[in-house]
Amino acid sequence: MRRAGRGMSLGLDRMHAALAALGNPEKKRRFFHVTGTNGKGSTSAMLESIARQAGFRTGLYTSPHLCRFAERIRVNGDPVGDDVLADALERVLAVAPEGLTFFEAMTLAAFVAFDAADIEVGVIEVGIGGRLDATNVLERPLGTAITSVALDHTALLGDTHAAIARDKAGLFRRDVPVVLGPLDDEALAAALEVAKDVGARPILRVARPGEAPSHAGGVFVFEARALSDGRARIDLPGLCVETHLGLAGAHQIANAAVAAALVASTSTPTFKVLPGLISRGLAAARWPGRLERIDKDGKAVLLDCAHNPHGAAALAEHVRSLGLSPDRVVLVFGALADKAWMGMLDVLGPLADRRVYAEPKGRAPVKASELAARFPGLPAPEGREAIARALAMAGPSDLVVVAGSIYLVGEVRGELLGLACDPVVAL
Repeated sequence: MRRAGRGMSLGLDRMHAALAALGNPEKKRRFFHVTGTNGKGSTSAMLESIARQAGFRTGLYTSPHLCRFAERIRVNGDPVGDDVLADALERVLAVAPEGLTFFEAMTLAAFVAFDAADIEVGVIEVGIGGRLDATNVLERPLGTAITSVALDHTALLGDTHAAIARDKAGLFRRDVPVVLGPLDDEALAAALEVAKDVGARPILRVARPGEAPSHAGGVFVFEARALSDGRARIDLPGLCVETHLGLAGAHQIANAAVAAALVASTSTPTFKVLPGLISRGLAAARWPGRLERIDKDGKAVLLDCAHNPHGAAALAEHVRSLGLSPDRVVLVFGALADKAWMGMLDVLGPLADRRVYAEPKGRAPVKASELAARFPGLPAPEGREAIARALAMAGPSDLVVVAGSIYLVGEVRGELLGLACDPVVAL
């Protein structure tokens, strides 16, 4: 069997050629399409949960995986079987054009698997950016969204919020709903310019803190906030949603608002969701590795896939909300060398008096010695040894926080739960 190439190569020509050879499975199903620097995976998981609670047979495509390749392709909430994934990949590689990348092959396999599973509603999470991402082959999605914009992958997407927002807005389509998270002025202006240029509608956006709801220039601004009893309240145009969210963290309220707005703004003869089912779907959503708590040997471990400063800030806010002083927190941190690791560590390092540094598998990691030079900590050669050392340091009332790299979180999660993980693909 042919193998897909590793590495990153943005562009859509190979995708269109392969999809045509496969009979264009992406045109046979209806999909939501979600991008964002952070929050796109959580939002996608909530969207899928809403659709599933509403009785639809669902598909969810996300990346990267934490432990098993098959996690990237889910049907009705569960990863497809290895046999299903193998069959889909075999079909893809049989017709693949020269130069097909790993991510392109997996994206194609998702469309093939979703068609074979006869899904009714799918959710596609973008890999990187939007405009030239391999997922950007949907001619008329049910709805599109940008959850957030921050500086990440700047060599590919640009080094300003405006440039990154324009790239992500490459998902927008004429007469297709657009929902924006609480973007800053620069990113918002760029995203709205693209949305109006392509004729996307309706356009909804989550209000920023202190901003009042409004409707002007074809844009609906709506509020989402926490209530005193711990529930989230989302005030959509003509619809109020109040529910306890299944995903932890104050930042998830904005992600939930994006998911709810996408569903509420989409109404077709084959896709309608009653308001009560939006609440139920948000409450039932689960997304491993995102502020996920696992108890191990009587000690609490908090896993979070924060891998850029924006994500690290959300994690730090959550840890501070728990009221834990640094002497009750142990940090396990590792990052890839091409990430903004100093910015992350500057945010997360002060949360903990004790730190263990690991070198994630995958692309070239930051050396543990470099991390320790910025904030003192003990080195560990890999994630499994790092979590063992951290648990040995932690007392029964302490919290072990693991963050900095999705690859590291996946390795540690597999170790804690006794999961057999697939080899890491270094892209």
